[in-house]
Amino acid sequence: MSLADASPRSRQPGRLRVSVGQHSDRGKKPRNQDFHGLCVPQAAQLDSKGIAVALADGISSSEVSHIASETAVAAFLSDYYSTSDAWSVKTSALRVLAATNAWLHAQSRRSPHRYDLDRGYVCTFSALLLKSTTAHLFHIGDARIYRLRGDVLEPLTQEHRLHLDADRSYLSRALGMQAHLEIDYQALPLEVGDLFLLATDGVHAFLDERSLRACLAGSADDLQHTAQRIVERALAGGSDDNLTVQLLRIEQLPEGEPGELQRQLDELPCPPVLEAPCDFDGYRILRRLHASARSHLYLARDPASGATLVLKTPAQDLQQDTQYLQRLLLEEWIARRIDSPHVLKAHVPSRPRHYLYSSSEFIDGQTLAQWLLDHPQPPLQAVRDIVEQIARGLRAFHRLEMLHQDLRPANLMIDAEGTVKIIDFGATHVAGLQESDARETLRQALGTAQYSAPEYWLGQPASVGSEVFSLAVITYQMLTGRLPYGAAMARARSRAAQMRLRYQPVGRQADLPPWLDDVLRKGCHPDPNQRYRDPDEFAHALRHPGQALLARRHRPLLERDPLLFWQLLSLLLALSLLTALLH
Repeated sequence: MSLADASPRSRQPGRLRVSVGQHSDRGKKPRNQDFHGLCVPQAAQLDSKGIAVALADGISSSEVSHIASETAVAAFLSDYYSTSDAWSVKTSALRVLAATNAWLHAQSRRSPHRYDLDRGYVCTFSALLLKSTTAHLFHIGDARIYRLRGDVLEPLTQEHRLHLDADRSYLSRALGMQAHLEIDYQALPLEVGDLFLLATDGVHAFLDERSLRACLAGSADDLQHTAQRIVERALAGGSDDNLTVQLLRIEQLPEGEPGELQRQLDELPCPPVLEAPCDFDGYRILRRLHASARSHLYLARDPASGATLVLKTPAQDLQQDTQYLQRLLLEEWIARRIDSPHVLKAHVPSRPRHYLYSSSEFIDGQTLAQWLLDHPQPPLQAVRDIVEQIARGLRAFHRLEMLHQDLRPANLMIDAEGTVKIIDFGATHVAGLQESDARETLRQALGTAQYSAPEYWLGQPASVGSEVFSLAVITYQMLTGRLPYGAAMARARSRAAQMRLRYQPVGRQADLPPWLDDVLRKGCHPDPNQRYRDPDEFAHALRHPGQALLARRHRPLLERDPLLFWQLLSLLLALSLLTALLH
C-alpha cells in the first residue's frame, strides 16, 4: 500500500529536484502489511522542510501490524510538514516519530496482546528526508536504505534483528515495540546523480547487492519501471514475504539561498530615506525613532487597522549588503513564529509589501540599559522579576531551536506595565534555516563582547548554556553596576586564558544573601559544562538556592576558596613579620 504526493519528476528551477519510482506487492502473503509513501511539497515547504520518503513493514505474527505500518507512514508524512520550520530536520522528525511510537505502544498495551508484542501494533520504519544539500536518514527495524553513487552501491542502515541460529531470529528494535524510541539517525551530503533505494526485507533478503546494482544499471529514464523490475526479480528469487521498493534520484541541488527570505530579497527594492511625516507603502510615518549606520527606525500607523508599529529600514550604505539585508528580513520572520509576551511581536500586514523592510509592534517603554541608569541599585526582588521574564522569553526561542545570541541590556525593553521583552533578532541562530542555507550565508553571528559566552571566541557552537552566561552577566551587572570578570573576558581568546579568569564577588550588601555569589559564579562560569542547564534553572536558583548550595556556604574558607585562604594567610604572615621587625 502507498501514500504519495508527488509527480514522478519535480521540476522547479533553482530548487532541489528529484526523480522517483516506487512499487509494492503482497507476494505470496494473503495481505500486504507494507506501507510506503513520499511527499514532494510545493515551493516554500520544499525549501523549509524538504522531500520525505517513508517505508514501514508490518510483522507477519501480528494481525494488526498493517495498521501500525500505515499509521506510521501516514502520520510521519502528515505531521512532519506540520512542525515548525524553525526546527531542524532531526528535531522535527524525531518528535513526530516519538509521538507515533507512543501511540502504537499504547494501542498494544490496551489490546489482548499486551504481553505479546510480536502480535501488537509493531512495524519497522525507515525514512529519508532530503533538505537543501543533505540527506537525513531515520531507521528502525530490518528494512534497508541503500545509496548508489557512481558504480558503488552502499547500504546505509543496519538491521535491528537478533539471530538465535541459522533458522531463528527476531526483531530487536521496531516502532511501537517499547515505550522509549531508539532510532538510528545520520546525515549525509548529497551529490547530483545519487540514487537512493529503500527496500523491505522481502526484497533485500532475496537479492544481493550485485543483483540490485544490475537492476539499477538501466534506471536512467524510468525509476517506476525499475522499482517494479526489482520486485519481480525478488519474487523470482523465492521471496515469500511482502515486497516494497522506493527509488529516488537527485536530479538537481539548490543553488544559493533558498526560501522565503531570498525571494523577498530578490523581488523587493530597498526603500528611500523617509522624512516624517509622510505616507509610505500604505503606512503613515509619524516620526523617526532612531538612526544609525546600520538601520533607521520609524514610528508608523497602519490606517487599515489603526495599529501603531515600528518600521525598520536598512541604512543607505548597507543596501547592497546581501547578508545584512537577509538578517533584517530574518528578524520579522523570527518574530512571526514566536508567541510569547516576553518577545517582540511582528506586525503582520494585510496587504502586499512593495519595499524591503521589517515591521514590529511598538513598545512604549525603555531599554534595560536606560532602566539601569534610572535604578543604579535596584532591590534584589526587582532583579529577580526581570530575570524571570527574560528567562521565559528565552524559553520561547529555545523551544523553536533558536538562540538569540545577542542578549544585552540594550536588547531588552521594559514597557510601561513592567513587562520585559526581548528585541533585536539580527544575530539569532535558527536551526531549521541554518541547515537550509546551501552557501551558509546565515552564519552564526557573535553578540556583544561583554555579554558573549567565552566559547564563542573559541569558535565553538553556541548552545542554551551560552544564553545562560549572557543572562548571568546581565544579572550581575544589575546588582553591582559592573561585569563579573571586568574587561578581561573579552580579551581571553583561548581556553587556558579563560580558565585563569577570576570571578569578582558581588561584595557585601545588606539585601543580598551570602549564597548569591555561588549562583552568579555558576551562571557565568567560563566552562559551559559547569553552568546551569538553561535560563529557567538559573532564574529559579536566584530564589531557591537549594540545600547543597546553602550547606556549601558554611564550609571553611579553605574548602570554599583555597586561593583566597592562602592569600589571606600570606598577608597575615607578612604583617606579623613586619610587626616583629619594627619592634
